[in-house]
This record gives sequence, structure tokens and C-alpha cells, in this order.
Amino acid sequence: MSALLTGPDSRSRCAWVGDDAEYRRYHDEEWGRPLHGDRALFEKMALEGFQAGLSWITILRKRPRFREVFSGFEPDAVAAFGPDDVERLMSDTGIIRNRAKIEATISNAALVRDMSEGELDALMWSFAPAAARPRPRSLSDVPAVTEESTALSKALRRRGFRFVGPTTMYALMQSAGMVDDHVEGCWRA
Repeated sequence: MSALLTGPDSRSRCAWVGDDAEYRRYHDEEWGRPLHGDRALFEKMALEGFQAGLSWITILRKRPRFREVFSGFEPDAVAAFGPDDVERLMSDTGIIRNRAKIEATISNAALVRDMSEGELDALMWSFAPAAARPRPRSLSDVPAVTEESTALSKALRRRGFRFVGPTTMYALMQSAGMVDDHVEGCWRA
């Protein structure tokens, strides 16, 4: 598979985008751009957790509904969810109905709520690599796990966070701009 794909606008992009308009928009406007803020990073953590075992486009298509039913991913609001909310979410066909992931999101929200303002942001960004890696030339040059994502995963797990494995945390690091994995030749590189 080629590392690049030329879109209908004649721009070369990372080939994982394919021909899906929402993937193109996400790639062009969000993926790899520095993301800060406890709420924004909590949302990213939750959605990456829901993505485990699924394709990211599935999550992107369901993201508006996730935001609606998870109170905009405001940690205080989500931390207040109880058993009735879990059942409500389990019956909502607009999201991924996985009890373990739903309960982990609520539990993780409580952990974020109990942190100082900016603490989650500072913690996550403290694991961003100090130096940029060489730009990947092919998709096979992009790792699934790194020392930094493994260390971030361990730090979060020590604090009680769930669904934050090393692969999930590397995907978060990519999407939140902690690393830049746009392949060589991509217009965003």
C-alpha cells in the first residue's frame, strides 16, 4: 500500500484516510494538531478507549452522539453518572454499547474530576517525545506502541485509569499532536 493518497482536491495525504470525506476532514483539521485542556484530552482518551478493537471512522461517525450522551465529556458531569445512566447508554444505538468501556469512561471521569485543573493535560504532555522522530516514509514506519506511550499507559493505570493501554495511548498521542506521524509527502507534514 502506498503511503500517500491524492484526494479530490489534488492534495497528497496519509493513505489511511482513504476516500472518506469525514476521514479527510479529520486528517486535515484535527489529527496531529496539538490538543490541550483536561476536557478535550479526557474526551480523546474516552473515544480512543471506545475505539479499541474497532476502526476510527466508526468512532468519528458516532462522535456527535457520544458527545451528546456523555454531556460533552465534561468530567464533572460524566463522573456523576450512575447505574441508570449506564443502562441508558447501553441501550443507545448511536454509540458503542460496551459496558466495560462505558463504566471505564465514567470511572476515568471521576479520576479527572479529582485532579487539579490542568493536571491531566500536564501529565499526558509530559510523555510527548522530547525530540521529533524522523518523518515516516511509509505506513510501516509508523509504530503502534512506543516507549513513551507505554510509560504514559503505566502512569495512567497507576492512577486507576482504564482502557488506556500502550497502543491506545499511542493513538491518542498521534491524534492529539504529541507526535507527528504524517508521512513524508503528506501536505500536512
